[in-house]
Amino acid sequence: MKKFLPAAGVFLALASFQSVSPADSARAVSTVSFSDPNTTNEVPQDNKIIIYQMMTRLFGNKSTTNKPHGTIAENGVGKFNDINSTALQAIKQLGATHVWYTGVLEHATMTDYTKDGIPLDDADVVKGRAGSPYAIKDYYDVSPDLAVNVKNRMLEFEGLVKRTHANGLKVIIDFIPNHVARTYKSDAKPLGVVDLGERDDKTKAFAPNNNFYYLPGQSLVVPKANNPLGAAQGPKEDGKFAEMPAKVTGNDVFSATPSIDDWFETIKLNYGVDYQNHRQLHFEQVPDTWVKMRDILVYWAKKDVDAFRCDMVEMTPVEFWAWVIPEVKKVKPDILFMAEAYNPKEYKTYLEKGHFDYLYDKVGLYDGLRRLMRGEGNTEDITRVWREESRGFSSHMLRFLENHDEQRIASKDFAGDPRTAIPAMTVTATLASGPVMVYFGQEVGEPAHGAEGFSGEDGRTTIFDYWGVPFHQRWVNGGKFDGGKLDEGQKELRSFYARLLNLTGSSDAIRRGKFYELQDANNLGREYDQKQVYSYLRYTDKQKLLIVVNFSRDKTLHPTLRIPAEALKAMGLDPNRVYTYTDVLNNTPAVTSLALTLAPLSAHVFEIQPRK
Repeated sequence: MKKFLPAAGVFLALASFQSVSPADSARAVSTVSFSDPNTTNEVPQDNKIIIYQMMTRLFGNKSTTNKPHGTIAENGVGKFNDINSTALQAIKQLGATHVWYTGVLEHATMTDYTKDGIPLDDADVVKGRAGSPYAIKDYYDVSPDLAVNVKNRMLEFEGLVKRTHANGLKVIIDFIPNHVARTYKSDAKPLGVVDLGERDDKTKAFAPNNNFYYLPGQSLVVPKANNPLGAAQGPKEDGKFAEMPAKVTGNDVFSATPSIDDWFETIKLNYGVDYQNHRQLHFEQVPDTWVKMRDILVYWAKKDVDAFRCDMVEMTPVEFWAWVIPEVKKVKPDILFMAEAYNPKEYKTYLEKGHFDYLYDKVGLYDGLRRLMRGEGNTEDITRVWREESRGFSSHMLRFLENHDEQRIASKDFAGDPRTAIPAMTVTATLASGPVMVYFGQEVGEPAHGAEGFSGEDGRTTIFDYWGVPFHQRWVNGGKFDGGKLDEGQKELRSFYARLLNLTGSSDAIRRGKFYELQDANNLGREYDQKQVYSYLRYTDKQKLLIVVNFSRDKTLHPTLRIPAEALKAMGLDPNRVYTYTDVLNNTPAVTSLALTLAPLSAHVFEIQPRK
């Protein structure tokens, strides 16, 4: 198989230097105003947790059959028990502090578990053979797919939590608040819990204490274009699903005939918002759904979960979060809440009023870096993010280049080359003091080739199907988790991620340092292509770092970098002294000049120290 990183690519993030006089290394630019546009007054907070996200059912799967629409018997599935101490230590050595176990809660599936007392789902309202992990069937249970012994599935999950903690890592699971599977019914709820919808008045389209929204007098009609398993036949598949009255579909579709492009397999939860009457709010009394959701969150908090990644939070009222997060933190004060959010205009609202600890930075930094990685953007996108979009709260933005919703970097749909992540991931991890995340397989250049079943050829690793993830499986190496089957290019790429994430987690300047952008100081410099090169400082009293990246795929650049006198003074450095620069990302010797050779797709993190 073609290597993504050729043998010559071992230089991938190494710099070479040209000899210039020491005075050039800190040439002052004295045009910066008192209100310096190259920085902010934000006091960074040390929120630098490092998240390793895995699609739990795929992580430990060793089967390489990969038959489109394949059954669990044909294609295999990973288990909680596959995530053993060897695997967890390897994740920790990559630099992770937290593991996000995606797809843990029980969701609708076409796999038959009736012998274990679990009702069979109807293929007409299930997406994919394995089913979407975001169509929850029981908030109080875990997926039977993930257990060796289905009847002991909760004990096996609890064992994973203990094992994760014993290996020095913390546990994140999903909380999906907006919608559930059409077949939702909890058979694992604690004694005395009233199930969702059990006491709803189904004659009313909306009632403040109903858990669902209804379409009285109408029966659900599943999309005619739905063909869940292609040529194969799924359980109960007949183009029908008995639901009378029809419930409103998860993506706010108030129709009994949702389309194939809707979240037709889900139903929306009612948080006291009357959408069909000008979105009137009915919060005079705490709505029943709020109480039920609080109890579910507390249930998992008491199982020693450390954080929740909350799905599509903007589809539920911020007032709910403002109430429920403090309620859960009364039970477990240090538990974290991370929001999948996409509206920058509401970021401060969800942080300040909603009490979220962290928010996705998708439409800002991710989208800007994606354009750069595809050769379509420029570094002004990065400047806009810190200067405008997340100004004042960058320490609360969770940053990433891959997750289960996004396309793989190495796919033809994204960048086609995993090396484009070298500059982009460096910025993702070091631009601010907030969380950073990688998705399993990202660190070895997984390209997500093939149409897995419900997931077509779309550049993503499926969340709907049973599947083996080929490049990730090379690292798994039959359960050794040692990368023994990786080629040299993949090993070098993973080494880069490990160096970057471990540096990110240990560096005082990256964890809690202030920020100063160097674009203005260098944009007139010879060979400083400000659209492709990005440079900035991160600094505390203990450590000063200079970070420089080159996004160009084919240009080697030779700029002589300039650090303004104002920036040196802000760092507490004397502009008249000579300093050394040691690339701590790539472990190269110290130099006294910032005349750089920036290879294509390279990244450098220089520690600045006075020359002795």
